[in-house]
Amino acid sequence: MRIYLIRHAHPDYPNNTITPEGHLEAQALAKRLARLGLDRIYVSPLGRALHTMQYTADALHMPHTIEPWTAELGLTIQDAPEHWGARDGKMAAWDVPGEVVRQKYPLPNHDDWHTRAPFHDPTFREAYEQMQIHSDEFLSRLGYARNPGTHIYRIVQPHRQKIALFCHLGFGLTWLSHLLGLPLTLTWSSFWLPASSVTTILFDERSPQFAVPRVLGLGDTSHLYEANLPIQPAGIKTNYF
Repeated sequence: MRIYLIRHAHPDYPNNTITPEGHLEAQALAKRLARLGLDRIYVSPLGRALHTMQYTADALHMPHTIEPWTAELGLTIQDAPEHWGARDGKMAAWDVPGEVVRQKYPLPNHDDWHTRAPFHDPTFREAYEQMQIHSDEFLSRLGYARNPGTHIYRIVQPHRQKIALFCHLGFGLTWLSHLLGLPLTLTWSSFWLPASSVTTILFDERSPQFAVPRVLGLGDTSHLYEANLPIQPAGIKTNYF
């Protein structure tokens, strides 16, 4: 099984949709995904993901399934200082500067990231654990059941389907953290997914019993290059250019 984890196109956040530039990105993305071929399409319930997805669904004449658990996460740092890039004292948890996350050794690990400021509010850990539950249920529906306490998956119904999931930056990074068994806050501060980008996750089957998620490509935007479209730096706070 391959999962194409797709961040929505360039967002118009106030209107819960995508910008004119985002529509061009979504059209270029649809051409790429039509060439790849898809077996299933899943999407977040939020407008910017739905409107990005629709071009692909129309191009392939495929239905889609809304997955409410893939909506963008409402994980917000309160009273964040202005020099972090916060607006009105608030910022998304995945936007906390890397120098804050990595300022002390040992670095955060899978067991203690939620004990370190500014992520020590219990709601962060609770949201992550809830996402894990939904992820396990989703992947079980697709034929892959996670072994409890591990990051390997028992192959219940093996297949070679290609599955697209249209979602969001924060959710996408958080899900990758879970799938790959990486510390959440290090994943947030180490990776970025451009608007309309494609991250390819192979469920690597080295034995008849188990599969392990493996990233073949992260945040790929080759469809934008092909369409002569720029990469929009949505989610990068300062010196992208």
